[in-house]
Amino acid sequence: MRPNRIAIAVVAISLIAAGCGGGGGARGNSELTASGTFGNLTGICRPGDAESASAQGVTANEIEIGTFTDVGFTRNPDFLDAAKVFTSWCNAAGGINGRKIVTNVRDTNLTEVRQRMAEACREDFFLVGGSAALDGLGVKDRLSCLLPEFPAQATTAENAGSDLQLGSGATIAEGVDPYSGFHDWLITEAHPASADAVGLLVGDSPITEVMSEKLTESLTASGAKVVYNEKYPPTGISDWTPYAREIRAERVRGLIFLGEFRYLAELQDTLTEMNYELDWIDANANSYSSEYLGRTRGSLDSRNNYVDLSGIAPLDAAAKVPAVRQLKDLFDQYAPSRDITFQVLRAFQAWLLFAKSAASCGDQLTRTCVFTAARRETAWTAGGLQAPVDLSRPLAEQTRCFNVQQATPEGWKAADFAPNTGVFRCGFTPYKYTQDFGRPTTLADVGKSMSDLK
Repeated sequence: MRPNRIAIAVVAISLIAAGCGGGGGARGNSELTASGTFGNLTGICRPGDAESASAQGVTANEIEIGTFTDVGFTRNPDFLDAAKVFTSWCNAAGGINGRKIVTNVRDTNLTEVRQRMAEACREDFFLVGGSAALDGLGVKDRLSCLLPEFPAQATTAENAGSDLQLGSGATIAEGVDPYSGFHDWLITEAHPASADAVGLLVGDSPITEVMSEKLTESLTASGAKVVYNEKYPPTGISDWTPYAREIRAERVRGLIFLGEFRYLAELQDTLTEMNYELDWIDANANSYSSEYLGRTRGSLDSRNNYVDLSGIAPLDAAAKVPAVRQLKDLFDQYAPSRDITFQVLRAFQAWLLFAKSAASCGDQLTRTCVFTAARRETAWTAGGLQAPVDLSRPLAEQTRCFNVQQATPEGWKAADFAPNTGVFRCGFTPYKYTQDFGRPTTLADVGKSMSDLK
Protein backbone atom coordinates (compact mmCIF):
# COMPACT_ATOMS: atom_id res chain seq x y z
CA MET A 1 0.00 0.00 0.00
CA ARG A 2 1.58 3.32 -1.04
CA PRO A 3 1.86 6.02 1.67
CA ASN A 4 -0.11 8.55 -0.38
CA ARG A 5 -3.00 6.09 -0.55
CA ILE A 6 -3.21 5.78 3.21
CA ALA A 7 -2.32 9.27 4.35
CA ILE A 8 -5.92 10.18 4.94
CA ALA A 9 -6.37 7.33 7.41
CA VAL A 10 -4.27 9.18 9.96
CA VAL A 11 -6.78 11.98 10.32
CA ALA A 12 -10.04 10.33 9.35
CA ILE A 13 -10.51 7.43 11.70
CA SER A 14 -11.55 7.85 15.22
CA LEU A 15 -12.63 6.99 17.43
CA ILE A 16 -14.14 9.53 14.69
CA ALA A 17 -11.28 8.92 15.16
CA ALA A 18 -9.43 16.45 17.64
CA GLY A 19 -11.07 21.69 20.82
CA CYS A 20 -10.45 24.85 22.24
CA GLY A 21 -7.20 25.60 24.06
CA GLY A 22 -6.52 25.13 27.72
CA GLY A 23 -8.60 28.10 28.84
CA GLY A 24 -7.98 30.66 31.51
CA GLY A 25 -8.53 30.71 35.21
CA ALA A 26 -5.80 28.24 36.16
CA ARG A 27 -5.20 27.64 39.82
CA GLY A 28 -1.77 27.97 41.38
CA ASN A 29 0.87 25.36 40.62
CA SER A 30 1.08 24.20 44.24
CA GLU A 31 -2.62 23.35 44.33
CA LEU A 32 -2.46 21.41 41.07
CA THR A 33 0.57 19.32 42.03
CA ALA A 34 -0.07 18.88 45.75
CA SER A 35 -2.35 15.90 45.16
CA GLY A 36 -2.42 13.10 42.62
CA THR A 37 -6.21 13.19 42.60
CA PHE A 38 -7.94 13.76 39.28
CA GLY A 39 -11.66 14.41 39.24
CA ASN A 40 -13.18 11.70 41.41
CA LEU A 41 -10.08 9.48 41.16
CA THR A 42 -8.35 9.88 44.50
CA GLY A 43 -4.59 9.62 44.85
CA ILE A 44 -3.87 7.75 41.64
CA CYS A 45 -0.43 9.39 41.55
CA ARG A 46 1.43 9.49 44.85
CA PRO A 47 4.76 8.91 46.57
CA GLY A 48 5.61 5.44 47.78
CA ASP A 49 8.31 3.01 48.73
CA ALA A 50 8.49 0.75 45.66
CA GLU A 51 11.64 -1.36 45.73
CA SER A 52 11.40 -4.11 43.13
CA ALA A 53 12.15 -4.38 39.43
CA SER A 54 8.98 -6.40 39.02
CA ALA A 55 8.62 -6.55 35.22
CA GLN A 56 10.15 -5.47 31.93
CA GLY A 57 10.33 -1.69 31.92
CA VAL A 58 9.83 -1.43 35.67
CA THR A 59 12.52 -0.58 38.22
CA ALA A 60 12.29 0.67 41.77
CA ASN A 61 12.38 4.21 40.38
CA GLU A 62 10.78 4.22 36.93
CA ILE A 63 8.10 2.77 34.66
CA GLU A 64 8.75 2.82 30.91
CA ILE A 65 5.58 3.39 28.90
CA GLY A 66 5.38 3.33 25.11
CA THR A 67 3.16 5.80 23.25
CA PHE A 68 2.49 5.16 19.58
CA THR A 69 2.08 8.06 17.20
CA ASP A 70 2.35 8.94 13.51
CA VAL A 71 3.71 12.39 14.36
CA GLY A 72 6.67 12.05 12.01
CA PHE A 73 4.21 11.86 9.14
CA THR A 74 1.26 13.93 10.33
CA ARG A 75 3.10 16.53 12.46
CA ASN A 76 0.14 16.14 14.81
CA PRO A 77 1.44 16.20 18.42
CA ASP A 78 -1.85 15.51 20.23
CA PHE A 79 -0.87 12.16 21.79
CA LEU A 80 2.51 13.53 22.82
CA ASP A 81 0.90 16.61 24.36
CA ALA A 82 -1.39 14.42 26.44
CA ALA A 83 1.53 12.25 27.54
CA LYS A 84 3.62 15.27 28.52
CA VAL A 85 0.88 16.90 30.56
CA PHE A 86 -0.21 13.72 32.30
CA THR A 87 3.27 12.47 33.17
CA SER A 88 4.43 15.91 34.30
CA TRP A 89 1.48 16.19 36.67
CA CYS A 90 1.66 12.58 37.87
CA ASN A 91 5.41 12.63 38.46
CA ALA A 92 5.14 15.92 40.35
CA ALA A 93 2.60 14.23 42.62
CA GLY A 94 4.99 11.36 43.34
CA GLY A 95 4.56 9.10 40.34
CA ILE A 96 2.99 5.66 40.66
CA ASN A 97 3.73 4.67 44.25
CA GLY A 98 7.00 6.58 43.95
CA ARG A 99 7.99 5.31 40.51
CA LYS A 100 8.33 8.04 37.88
CA ILE A 101 6.73 7.49 34.48
CA VAL A 102 9.09 7.65 31.50
CA THR A 103 7.47 7.93 28.06
CA ASN A 104 9.08 6.18 25.10
CA VAL A 105 7.72 7.81 21.95
CA ARG A 106 7.09 5.18 19.29
CA ASP A 107 6.85 7.27 16.12
CA THR A 108 5.84 5.03 13.23
CA ASN A 109 6.20 7.75 10.60
CA LEU A 110 2.97 6.11 9.35
CA THR A 111 4.41 2.93 7.84
CA GLU A 112 6.99 1.73 10.42
CA VAL A 113 4.53 0.15 12.81
CA ARG A 114 6.26 -3.21 13.09
CA GLN A 115 9.67 -1.63 13.67
CA ARG A 116 8.35 0.48 16.53
CA MET A 117 6.44 -2.47 17.95
CA ALA A 118 9.63 -4.53 18.00
CA GLU A 119 11.27 -1.79 20.08
CA ALA A 120 8.28 -1.61 22.41
CA CYS A 121 8.35 -5.38 22.86
CA ARG A 122 11.98 -5.14 24.00
CA GLU A 123 11.66 -2.17 26.34
CA ASP A 124 8.17 -1.12 27.38
CA PHE A 125 6.07 -2.23 30.31
CA PHE A 126 2.80 -1.08 28.71
CA LEU A 127 1.52 0.92 25.75
CA VAL A 128 -0.65 3.87 26.79
CA GLY A 129 -2.40 6.83 25.22
CA GLY A 130 -1.32 6.46 21.61
CA SER A 131 -2.50 5.34 18.21
CA ALA A 132 -1.24 4.54 14.73
CA ALA A 133 -3.30 4.67 11.55
CA LEU A 134 -1.96 1.29 10.47
CA ASP A 135 -2.05 -0.32 13.91
CA GLY A 136 -3.23 -3.61 12.44
CA LEU A 137 0.29 -4.19 11.12
CA GLY A 138 1.66 -4.53 14.64
CA VAL A 139 -1.08 -6.25 16.58
CA LYS A 140 0.22 -9.81 16.14
CA ASP A 141 3.69 -8.70 17.21
CA ARG A 142 2.20 -7.01 20.28
CA LEU A 143 0.26 -10.10 21.27
CA SER A 144 3.21 -12.37 20.60
CA CYS A 145 5.31 -10.45 23.13
CA LEU A 146 2.32 -10.18 25.51
CA LEU A 147 2.37 -6.38 25.59
CA PRO A 148 -0.92 -4.89 26.84
CA GLU A 149 -2.19 -1.52 25.68
CA PHE A 150 -4.65 1.16 26.72
CA PRO A 151 -4.72 3.12 23.44
CA ALA A 152 -6.22 6.51 22.78
CA GLN A 153 -7.92 4.86 19.84
CA ALA A 154 -7.71 1.76 17.68
CA THR A 155 -8.03 2.29 13.95
CA THR A 156 -8.27 -1.06 12.16
CA ALA A 157 -10.57 -4.03 12.56
CA GLU A 158 -7.58 -6.26 13.37
CA ASN A 159 -6.65 -4.14 16.38
CA ALA A 160 -9.91 -2.66 17.67
CA GLY A 161 -11.05 -4.89 20.51
CA SER A 162 -8.04 -7.19 20.20
CA ASP A 163 -6.77 -9.15 23.18
CA LEU A 164 -4.67 -7.45 25.86
CA GLN A 165 -6.30 -4.17 24.94
CA LEU A 166 -8.72 -2.07 26.93
CA GLY A 167 -10.19 1.19 25.77
CA SER A 168 -13.33 3.13 26.39
CA GLY A 169 -13.46 5.16 23.20
CA ALA A 170 -15.70 4.58 20.21
CA THR A 171 -14.10 3.80 16.86
CA ILE A 172 -15.52 3.07 13.46
CA ALA A 173 -13.18 0.08 13.33
CA GLU A 174 -15.58 -1.74 15.66
CA GLY A 175 -18.04 -4.37 14.51
CA VAL A 176 -20.85 -1.95 15.34
CA ASP A 177 -21.50 1.65 14.34
CA PRO A 178 -20.83 3.79 17.42
CA TYR A 179 -22.18 6.86 15.63
CA SER A 180 -25.60 5.44 14.79
CA GLY A 181 -27.20 7.27 17.73
CA PHE A 182 -25.76 10.57 16.55
CA HIS A 183 -26.79 10.02 12.93
CA ASP A 184 -30.29 8.94 13.97
CA TRP A 185 -30.59 12.21 15.89
CA LEU A 186 -29.48 14.16 12.82
CA ILE A 187 -31.94 12.62 10.38
CA THR A 188 -34.95 12.05 12.65
CA GLU A 189 -34.86 14.93 15.15
CA ALA A 190 -32.51 17.74 14.24
CA HIS A 191 -32.94 17.80 10.45
CA PRO A 192 -35.58 15.26 9.38
CA ALA A 193 -35.89 16.76 5.90
CA SER A 194 -32.33 15.65 5.20
CA ALA A 195 -33.02 11.92 5.57
CA ASP A 196 -33.61 11.43 1.84
CA ALA A 197 -30.48 13.27 0.75
CA VAL A 198 -27.40 12.20 2.71
CA GLY A 199 -23.95 12.29 1.16
CA LEU A 200 -20.54 10.88 2.06
CA LEU A 201 -17.19 12.27 0.97
CA VAL A 202 -14.12 10.31 2.05
CA GLY A 203 -10.42 10.20 1.33
CA ASP A 204 -9.45 7.62 -1.26
CA SER A 205 -7.72 4.91 0.77
CA PRO A 206 -8.56 1.28 1.53
CA ILE A 207 -9.13 2.09 5.20
CA THR A 208 -11.56 4.97 4.69
CA GLU A 209 -13.28 3.08 1.87
CA VAL A 210 -14.28 0.47 4.44
CA MET A 211 -15.56 3.28 6.68
CA SER A 212 -17.74 4.50 3.85
CA GLU A 213 -19.17 1.02 3.30
CA LYS A 214 -19.93 0.66 6.99
CA LEU A 215 -21.67 4.02 7.25
CA THR A 216 -23.67 3.42 4.09
CA GLU A 217 -25.00 0.16 5.51
CA SER A 218 -25.83 1.72 8.86
CA LEU A 219 -27.46 4.84 7.40
CA THR A 220 -29.58 2.81 4.99
CA ALA A 221 -30.74 0.55 7.81
CA SER A 222 -31.80 3.62 9.78
CA GLY A 223 -34.00 4.88 6.95
CA ALA A 224 -31.66 7.39 5.35
CA LYS A 225 -31.06 7.56 1.61
CA VAL A 226 -27.46 7.97 0.52
CA VAL A 227 -27.58 9.96 -2.72
CA TYR A 228 -23.91 10.84 -2.97
CA ASN A 229 -20.87 8.73 -2.12
CA GLU A 230 -17.57 9.94 -3.48
CA LYS A 231 -13.83 9.77 -2.81
CA TYR A 232 -11.23 12.49 -3.08
CA PRO A 233 -7.41 12.23 -3.35
CA PRO A 234 -6.01 11.60 0.13
CA THR A 235 -3.43 14.35 -0.25
CA GLY A 236 -6.12 16.90 -1.08
CA ILE A 237 -6.72 18.97 -4.21
CA SER A 238 -6.22 22.58 -5.19
CA ASP A 239 -9.79 23.14 -6.40
CA TRP A 240 -12.85 21.63 -4.72
CA THR A 241 -15.25 22.99 -7.33
CA PRO A 242 -15.98 19.63 -9.03
CA TYR A 243 -16.98 18.04 -5.71
CA ALA A 244 -19.04 21.04 -4.68
CA ARG A 245 -20.87 20.94 -8.01
CA GLU A 246 -21.66 17.25 -7.59
CA ILE A 247 -22.97 17.84 -4.07
CA ARG A 248 -25.19 20.61 -5.38
CA ALA A 249 -26.32 18.57 -8.38
CA GLU A 250 -27.37 15.66 -6.17
CA ARG A 251 -29.15 18.09 -3.81
CA VAL A 252 -27.30 16.71 -0.81
CA ARG A 253 -28.71 18.09 2.44
CA GLY A 254 -26.56 16.29 5.00
CA LEU A 255 -22.88 15.52 4.42
CA ILE A 256 -20.59 13.14 6.32
CA PHE A 257 -16.95 14.02 5.71
CA LEU A 258 -14.16 11.59 6.56
CA GLY A 259 -10.69 13.00 6.25
CA GLU A 260 -8.45 15.95 6.95
CA PHE A 261 -10.53 18.79 8.41
CA ARG A 262 -8.45 21.38 6.55
CA TYR A 263 -9.82 19.94 3.32
CA LEU A 264 -13.35 20.12 4.68
CA ALA A 265 -12.84 23.82 5.42
CA GLU A 266 -11.72 24.36 1.81
CA LEU A 267 -14.74 22.47 0.49
CA GLN A 268 -17.08 24.53 2.63
CA ASP A 269 -15.55 27.75 1.30
CA THR A 270 -16.24 26.52 -2.23
CA LEU A 271 -19.85 25.62 -1.39
CA THR A 272 -20.33 29.06 0.13
CA GLU A 273 -19.03 30.70 -3.03
CA MET A 274 -21.69 28.72 -4.93
CA ASN A 275 -24.37 29.87 -2.46
CA TYR A 276 -25.14 26.25 -1.60
CA GLU A 277 -25.79 25.51 2.06
CA LEU A 278 -26.26 22.04 3.49
CA ASP A 279 -28.66 21.35 6.36
CA TRP A 280 -25.80 19.80 8.29
CA ILE A 281 -22.23 18.54 8.07
CA ASP A 282 -20.80 15.76 10.22
CA ALA A 283 -17.24 17.09 10.40
CA ASN A 284 -16.11 14.04 12.49
CA ALA A 285 -14.56 14.40 15.90
CA ASN A 286 -11.05 14.98 14.56
CA SER A 287 -12.30 18.48 13.73
CA TYR A 288 -12.87 19.22 17.42
CA SER A 289 -10.03 21.70 17.67
CA SER A 290 -9.42 25.41 17.73
CA GLU A 291 -7.68 25.19 14.36
CA TYR A 292 -10.85 24.03 12.64
CA LEU A 293 -12.77 26.92 14.19
CA GLY A 294 -10.15 29.32 12.94
CA ARG A 295 -10.36 28.00 9.40
CA THR A 296 -14.16 28.17 9.25
CA ARG A 297 -15.07 30.95 11.70
CA GLY A 298 -16.12 33.44 9.01
CA SER A 299 -19.12 31.38 7.94
CA LEU A 300 -20.07 29.31 10.99
CA ASP A 301 -23.07 31.48 11.78
CA SER A 302 -24.80 30.13 8.66
CA ARG A 303 -23.73 26.48 8.93
CA ASN A 304 -24.63 23.52 11.10
CA ASN A 305 -21.28 21.84 11.57
CA TYR A 306 -21.52 19.05 14.15
CA VAL A 307 -19.24 16.49 15.76
CA ASP A 308 -20.14 13.56 17.99
CA LEU A 309 -17.76 13.19 20.94
CA SER A 310 -19.19 9.74 21.71
CA GLY A 311 -19.66 10.19 25.43
CA ILE A 312 -16.56 12.28 26.11
CA ALA A 313 -17.18 15.42 28.13
CA PRO A 314 -16.65 18.58 26.03
CA LEU A 315 -14.51 21.52 27.02
CA ASP A 316 -17.48 23.88 27.31
CA ALA A 317 -18.74 21.68 30.18
CA ALA A 318 -15.93 22.81 32.49
CA ALA A 319 -18.36 24.65 34.78
CA LYS A 320 -20.41 21.46 35.21
CA VAL A 321 -17.71 18.79 35.08
CA PRO A 322 -14.80 19.31 37.52
CA ALA A 323 -12.57 16.86 35.63
CA VAL A 324 -12.78 19.02 32.51
CA ARG A 325 -11.92 22.11 34.52
CA GLN A 326 -8.93 20.32 36.02
CA LEU A 327 -7.69 19.12 32.63
CA LYS A 328 -7.80 22.67 31.29
CA ASP A 329 -5.90 23.87 34.36
CA LEU A 330 -3.24 21.21 33.84
CA PHE A 331 -2.73 22.28 30.25
CA ASP A 332 -2.45 25.87 31.40
CA GLN A 333 0.34 24.77 33.72
CA TYR A 334 2.28 22.20 31.69
CA ALA A 335 1.48 22.99 28.04
CA PRO A 336 -0.04 26.48 27.91
CA SER A 337 0.44 26.92 24.17
CA ARG A 338 -1.08 23.58 23.19
CA ASP A 339 -4.61 22.81 22.05
CA ILE A 340 -6.89 20.41 23.89
CA THR A 341 -8.30 18.40 21.00
CA PHE A 342 -10.53 15.36 20.80
CA GLN A 343 -7.48 13.15 20.54
CA VAL A 344 -5.99 14.74 23.64
CA LEU A 345 -9.17 13.94 25.55
CA ARG A 346 -9.05 10.34 24.37
CA ALA A 347 -5.41 9.92 25.27
CA PHE A 348 -5.71 11.49 28.72
CA GLN A 349 -8.39 8.99 29.67
CA ALA A 350 -6.09 6.12 28.73
CA TRP A 351 -3.36 7.53 30.98
CA LEU A 352 -5.80 7.84 33.86
CA LEU A 353 -6.87 4.22 33.44
CA PHE A 354 -3.27 3.08 33.54
CA ALA A 355 -2.41 5.19 36.59
CA LYS A 356 -5.39 4.06 38.65
CA SER A 357 -4.83 0.40 37.77
CA ALA A 358 -1.06 0.51 38.32
CA ALA A 359 -1.41 2.32 41.64
CA SER A 360 -3.53 -0.54 42.96
CA CYS A 361 -0.67 -3.00 42.36
CA GLY A 362 1.74 -1.54 44.88
CA ASP A 363 5.34 -2.70 44.73
CA GLN A 364 4.57 -5.82 42.67
CA LEU A 365 3.78 -3.96 39.48
CA THR A 366 3.14 -6.53 36.75
CA ARG A 367 1.28 -6.51 33.45
CA THR A 368 -1.20 -9.04 34.77
CA CYS A 369 -1.99 -6.94 37.82
CA VAL A 370 -2.52 -3.73 35.85
CA PHE A 371 -4.61 -5.33 33.12
CA THR A 372 -6.75 -7.29 35.59
CA ALA A 373 -7.32 -4.20 37.74
CA ALA A 374 -8.44 -2.18 34.72
CA ARG A 375 -10.80 -4.91 33.58
CA ARG A 376 -12.56 -4.77 36.95
CA GLU A 377 -13.77 -1.22 36.20
CA THR A 378 -17.48 -1.70 35.56
CA ALA A 379 -18.38 2.01 35.45
CA TRP A 380 -15.23 3.71 34.24
CA THR A 381 -15.58 7.49 33.79
CA ALA A 382 -11.92 8.59 33.81
CA GLY A 383 -12.58 10.75 36.82
CA GLY A 384 -15.62 12.31 35.16
CA LEU A 385 -14.21 12.92 31.67
CA GLN A 386 -16.59 10.47 30.02
CA ALA A 387 -19.88 8.64 30.34
CA PRO A 388 -19.61 5.34 32.28
CA VAL A 389 -18.24 2.32 30.42
CA ASP A 390 -18.06 -1.26 31.68
CA LEU A 391 -14.52 -2.41 30.91
CA SER A 392 -15.30 -5.93 32.09
CA ARG A 393 -17.41 -6.50 28.98
CA PRO A 394 -16.75 -6.07 25.25
CA LEU A 395 -17.65 -2.55 24.19
CA ALA A 396 -19.66 -3.86 21.23
CA GLU A 397 -22.14 -5.48 23.62
CA GLN A 398 -23.00 -2.29 25.50
CA THR A 399 -25.49 0.50 25.03
CA ARG A 400 -23.82 3.81 24.32
CA CYS A 401 -23.92 7.53 24.92
CA PHE A 402 -23.38 10.39 22.51
CA ASN A 403 -23.00 14.12 22.84
CA VAL A 404 -23.04 16.66 20.04
CA GLN A 405 -20.90 19.75 19.73
CA GLN A 406 -21.60 22.44 17.16
CA ALA A 407 -18.99 24.78 15.69
CA THR A 408 -20.07 28.40 16.21
CA PRO A 409 -18.34 31.78 15.80
CA GLU A 410 -18.02 31.85 19.62
CA GLY A 411 -16.42 28.39 19.76
CA TRP A 412 -17.55 24.81 20.18
CA LYS A 413 -20.92 24.69 21.94
CA ALA A 414 -23.29 21.91 22.94
CA ALA A 415 -26.00 21.40 20.32
CA ASP A 416 -29.62 20.92 21.37
CA PHE A 417 -29.45 17.12 21.36
CA ALA A 418 -31.60 16.45 24.46
CA PRO A 419 -29.05 15.02 26.93
CA ASN A 420 -30.55 12.69 29.51
CA THR A 421 -27.50 11.82 31.64
CA GLY A 422 -25.55 14.92 32.63
CA VAL A 423 -23.96 16.29 29.47
CA PHE A 424 -24.60 13.06 27.57
CA ARG A 425 -27.50 11.33 25.87
CA CYS A 426 -27.31 7.68 26.83
CA GLY A 427 -29.17 4.48 26.05
CA PHE A 428 -28.87 3.89 22.31
CA THR A 429 -27.83 0.52 20.93
CA PRO A 430 -25.23 0.84 18.17
CA TYR A 431 -26.11 -0.67 14.83
CA LYS A 432 -24.45 -4.06 14.22
CA TYR A 433 -23.09 -4.53 10.72
CA THR A 434 -24.31 -7.48 8.69
CA GLN A 435 -21.33 -7.51 6.36
CA ASP A 436 -18.02 -9.07 7.35
CA PHE A 437 -15.54 -6.22 7.84
CA GLY A 438 -12.93 -8.29 9.68
CA ARG A 439 -12.42 -9.24 13.29
CA PRO A 440 -10.08 -8.33 16.15
CA THR A 441 -6.91 -10.38 16.63
CA THR A 442 -6.76 -12.78 19.56
CA LEU A 443 -4.00 -14.34 21.60
CA ALA A 444 -4.99 -17.69 20.12
CA ASP A 445 -4.10 -16.32 16.67
CA VAL A 446 -0.47 -16.13 17.79
CA GLY A 447 -0.48 -19.32 19.86
CA LYS A 448 -0.84 -17.59 23.23
CA SER A 449 -3.41 -17.36 26.01
CA MET A 450 -4.15 -15.12 29.00
CA SER A 451 -2.37 -17.61 31.23
CA ASP A 452 0.89 -16.61 29.51
CA LEU A 453 0.60 -12.99 30.71
CA LYS A 454 2.90 -12.27 33.66
